[in-house]
Order: sequence, then C-alpha cells, then structure tokens
Amino acid sequence: MKVFRGLKEIRSPFHNAVVAVGNFDGVHLGHQAIFAKAREKAREIGGMPVAVTFDPHPVKVLNHRQPPPLITLLEQKLELIEKQQMDATIIIPFTREFASVTATSFIRDILIDTIGMKGIVIGRDYAFGKNREGNVDFLRALSDSMGFEVIVPDWVAMNESLPERVSSTRIREIIQQGDVAYARAFLGRYYQLRGTVSAGRRRGGSLLGFPTANIRIEDELCPRQGVYAVSVEVDGQTRMGVANIGYSPTFDDYLFTVEVHILDFSGDIYDKPIRVNFISRIRDEEKFSGIDALAAQIQKDIETGRQILSGVFEKATAAV
Repeated sequence: MKVFRGLKEIRSPFHNAVVAVGNFDGVHLGHQAIFAKAREKAREIGGMPVAVTFDPHPVKVLNHRQPPPLITLLEQKLELIEKQQMDATIIIPFTREFASVTATSFIRDILIDTIGMKGIVIGRDYAFGKNREGNVDFLRALSDSMGFEVIVPDWVAMNESLPERVSSTRIREIIQQGDVAYARAFLGRYYQLRGTVSAGRRRGGSLLGFPTANIRIEDELCPRQGVYAVSVEVDGQTRMGVANIGYSPTFDDYLFTVEVHILDFSGDIYDKPIRVNFISRIRDEEKFSGIDALAAQIQKDIETGRQILSGVFEKATAAV
C-alpha cells in the first residue's frame, strides 16, 4: 500500500479511484465494511480502492474540551488499513485552515480533481467540510452532476443476537471499562498497546520473584486498572504474559504503570519496542496485606493467565 502524507505528494489522479473517507479510529469492523465496499466497487469499475483519512484527528483541532483518547495512533492505523488491501492511503493534515474548506470544494478540488474519485464510500453518519455540511444527502445531490457514485454500507452490528452498533465511541468505552474480550468482538482483533520497555522500580523479580517489563506507553487509550491475560510481541516473537495496569497500592507509592510478566522468559528486552495484546481481564487491582500475599496472588494470576492463553495460542497455531 502506498502512503501519501499530504495532497502535494499526489502527482496525478488515481485511475477510477473509489475513495473511503473517514477518521477510521480503531479500524473496527464498521470501518472494515467500508473498505470492503471500496474494494468491491473498485474491482467492478477497474479502479483503485483509496483510503482518505486525517491527522491529527479533527476533534483534537476543533474541540476546545479534552478530546477523547484515540484507539489507534497513526502508524498502527496505517498498518491496519493496509491489511484491508487498500491500494493507497492519503493522510490529509487537519488544521483550522483545512476545516474552513467547504464540502463542495473538498469534493471537487480534492476528491475529484486531485485524487480522481469515481466512487465514494462513507459511513451513514459521517460528515465533512465547513460546518459539517457534507453528508450522505449532500453527496447524493452532487453525484450525478459531478460524475461519481455514493455508496453507504449498512450499520455493522455485533451479531444477530446482539444488534449493538459498532462504533469508535462504544469501543473506547468498553476498553476503558476493562472488558477487552468484548472489545475484540467490535475490533475484529485484540486491543493492543504499544510502547518501549523501560527501567521500572526493579522489584518484580528481586522482591516478588516475578520479573516484569515496565512499559513506556505510546498509545492514548489504556484499559481500566487491573490484571489481564495478554500476548506479548517483542524481539520478533509472540509470547504469553500477564499484565498489571495501575498504581501498585500494596506499596503505597501510587505511580501509574503498565507492567507485563512474560511467561517462561528471561531475556534482556530493555529499550526494545513491545506490543501487548489484551486477551481477557483476570481481576481488579487490589491492595494486599504485604509482599507475601501479593506474591501468592500473582502466582494465581499467572496460573489463570496460562489457562486462558493456552487455548488462544492452540487456536492460533492450528490456524497457521
């Protein structure tokens, strides 16, 4: 997939571009349905499926209040879009100046003249342009005169028995509640935190008997405090692990940390990039009477995590 970081990098319009436009935070199942429709239409007209997204997220520029945390930062979003088999992704820098561009100008000057749009796929509630005047009805009113087709996929629900609509807002709420297994049903994958292994308080191995990787998190959205069964991608390998998110109340230092004990591992991974996939929540974070009680509970958490993860890893191995 070719990535264009700005419209100036586009030297000529794409051939029969079918454009999927959106912020695509999380690249969840609803977004994936949009990309699927773009691919389908592109095949039909012998064109190219092209994603158009924005950075930073518009709410970070236009919202005077604290904007919600992103589910996926830009680089992960690009990786996930590439997995959707889009031919290209165009990242438009979102500024206050760009926010003043009218919907008509966005369609004519950017989507048609610069990108070569012959079809557009958007979510039913998506709006763009100055004062958010560009919506599905607006596009359909212009489509015949400007020569493009408007495609609006149906809402994507969890499943037939649970018709809750998939949305970035709902996914964000679920992750913040700590229900990471439920979030997977919306995302189509496990929620992932990315970061770098850094020096922590160095008491996991020496004091408790369970060495942990302290993670300097890059992502904005963090699951609720607690203990989780996770898979860990580091040094080119995927391993089982148990993560603790919180403030270590047993030690009364109340410093927020994300720490992972990687099962059956003793290598040196300081300063290395790490990815943590949240499989299932094990328990809330608790304050224990002392180090011995905490260590005993950690051993139980590891046993629980191993039971949860062994089934996950067996299924992953069987699928290869």
